[in-house]
Amino acid sequence: MTKIMKSVAISLSTIGSLLLINQYYLLQTNAAQTQDITVKFAAKVGNQPFRCGSNYQLGKSQTRVTPLDFRFYISDISLVDNNNKTIPLVLTQDGKWQYQNVALIDFEDKTGACANGTVETRDVVIGQVPQGKYKAIKFTLGVPENLNHEDSTLAPSPLNLTSLWWNWQFGYKFARIDFAHLEKTQSTATHLYKNGEKEAGNAFFIHLGSTGCQAETSSQKPTTTCRYPNIAKINLENFDPSKNTIVIDIAKLLENTNLNRNQANTAPGCMSEANDKDCTGIMAGFGIPFGGQTTVKQSFFSIK
Repeated sequence: MTKIMKSVAISLSTIGSLLLINQYYLLQTNAAQTQDITVKFAAKVGNQPFRCGSNYQLGKSQTRVTPLDFRFYISDISLVDNNNKTIPLVLTQDGKWQYQNVALIDFEDKTGACANGTVETRDVVIGQVPQGKYKAIKFTLGVPENLNHEDSTLAPSPLNLTSLWWNWQFGYKFARIDFAHLEKTQSTATHLYKNGEKEAGNAFFIHLGSTGCQAETSSQKPTTTCRYPNIAKINLENFDPSKNTIVIDIAKLLENTNLNRNQANTAPGCMSEANDKDCTGIMAGFGIPFGGQTTVKQSFFSIK
């Protein structure tokens, strides 16, 4: 090897080493400028913890029920710092519970009557924000429009759960909170919902999702934005991610709903249809104006 070739080789080696060192310091600098955040969630029913296999008395009529499911999607999570600046939480892409800006919270564990779900549960959202002090949190209950009408059989996890999906036209069930009655208070006949979903009677189902979505068939995406997006913007003050937990209370959600009644010619419970008055109190609990309401205050989420 000539002196020139040796010199070039040494120079290239030196440049490569310098690039690696520079990359290392950049990574270290970025790591020093950000912090890992774990947002914790806890599910309860009044003063009791939520558990599949437990029995509860819910609603205005204090109907005796047992859980069948409890899962929901949240997206566009942000923290508010002490300067009142809203900072997006960059979600860790774990390939299972979080994808892009969407995260799945799952409290059912496939025990008891929760046969439709999964053994694994998830009660945290994990991501990164710049170093700093934070005092509030904001997020959306629902799936963003750009992801809502994809094919769940081809979508990445956690958007690949067909039990949390209606069809291309209506998209995902943003929340699925289902109960079976312990006494026969309604018909046990299977009900065929207009989006093609079948649900057994003598139960109360809460499937939050977009409705009024126009498409030629249910296997096609809507041609325009759904008339009723049914997403909830949640803002919670006095939240320090290192100290606080977001509590989700099903009893609060259902406190103004009679689980023993079901509007004629509608699905059992609330499937987010605009003409279903069984949804009135539930949508208000989610913080979604419904049935002519213009402003409502959510009661489903709180800080502990």
